[in-house]
Amino acid sequence: MPSMENEGSEVSRAEEIKNQANEAFKAHRYGQAIDLYTQAIELNSQNAVYWANRSLAHTKLEEYGSAIQDATKAIEVDPKYSKGYYRRGAAYLAMGKFKEALKDFQQVKRICPNDPDATKKLKECEKAVMKLKFEEAISVPESERRSVADSIDYRTIKVEPQYLGAKIEGDVVTLDFVKKMMDDFKNQKCLHKRYAFQIVLQMREMLQALPSLVDINVPDGSLLTVCGDVHGQFYDLINIFELNGLPSEENPYLFNGDFVDRGSFSVEVILTLFAFKCMCPSAIYLARGNHESKSMNKIYGFEGEVRSKLSETFVELFAEVFCYLPLAHVINQKVFVVHGGLFSVDGVKLSDIRAIDRFCEPPEEGLMCELLWSDPQPYPGRGPSKRGVGLSFGADVTRRFLQDNNLDLVVRSHEVKDEGYEIEHDGKLITVFSAPNYCDQMGNKGAFIRFEAPDLKPNIVTFSAVPHPDVKPMAYANNFLRMFQ
Repeated sequence: MPSMENEGSEVSRAEEIKNQANEAFKAHRYGQAIDLYTQAIELNSQNAVYWANRSLAHTKLEEYGSAIQDATKAIEVDPKYSKGYYRRGAAYLAMGKFKEALKDFQQVKRICPNDPDATKKLKECEKAVMKLKFEEAISVPESERRSVADSIDYRTIKVEPQYLGAKIEGDVVTLDFVKKMMDDFKNQKCLHKRYAFQIVLQMREMLQALPSLVDINVPDGSLLTVCGDVHGQFYDLINIFELNGLPSEENPYLFNGDFVDRGSFSVEVILTLFAFKCMCPSAIYLARGNHESKSMNKIYGFEGEVRSKLSETFVELFAEVFCYLPLAHVINQKVFVVHGGLFSVDGVKLSDIRAIDRFCEPPEEGLMCELLWSDPQPYPGRGPSKRGVGLSFGADVTRRFLQDNNLDLVVRSHEVKDEGYEIEHDGKLITVFSAPNYCDQMGNKGAFIRFEAPDLKPNIVTFSAVPHPDVKPMAYANNFLRMFQ
């Protein structure tokens, strides 16, 4: 019968496309792999493997919402397919949803009782959930919490005579100090805790005084450079400064969030950026990203790295200071710069962003959450977020927001791009990402944008990754997450 024949050829064609998708996946071309798995699914939607494979490709692109949807579909197609539960559990974990992940790994164990890998992951997941319950049990209510900064007096910390690293003389962070500190970091030397405390405490005071939306004024003939995610890639940060000059009053930068996590030199990155801000507040502007939060830092490495290189007190101190970071910037009343994106409702004014009480961990919904988590989409309107947090928004949403606020352009970061940047929404939205060869495996370029006043035309500069010492990304990440790398 022709229809049977036709069906058979579609099934075998789907299998061919799936094999091509697997090749693209192996080459770290995850976007291409997703497109190919999608074609295979369109030809044969009853194959759980295609859904589970596409779920894994979404996970690699940090699209955990889509990964969970696909893994759930794989489970619907074949409720006994252990990989469906496995993939969904891994995506839940990546979002910090340990309790949901635990249920999926328990199911994997039921289906594969003798699989040592499933047993190991289930044990780790149980440990993570127990730890979470313990932390919840001993946590102090927000209203009673005291600032950890109040308990620190860095002046009483002795600097041993054998310490030969960078030193701050008195209260002033100088350019000489910052250069020496960066050189020490390049050679994998640590900064003395006294000076690290001094920088972070000074930073806290400075950030506390800022509004949630900061206006930046760039005089005519002057430049401002906007950088996207750096994600703990210290040696690439140094390269940006070599290509574009050190931050100064004449050469200011705006770093648009996600300074830490994933890359294993996050402490070096954050202390460098903070030190430049202490040295000259108008030399550098810093915005909060979704990774400047406790829940992300717990999973993706910053917390472990701070504990290893500094101390437990610093873990608390950084968490507090991250809550003081502004949420967005406006350049010359024309360019809106934010880490994630726009909103689930129309009519949001800059005054609404200014009015956000940002001194907290990011909530799971509302304006603050959307600023940190949302992503653009190629079609109009709004849709669910592929990340499972925030939303996706189209060109019409961008256009209305710009019109409502008399702005020309949205610049955001938050997403890895092959060329380091992408221009979307009829030229009204630019994504910039400044961590090249992200996590040592994506092969992408990095980029930064130079805006010159008065016309503020974006001049995009791309660059490639530079070598770094042999410390793998995620070296300090949650033990459990490292199992999935």
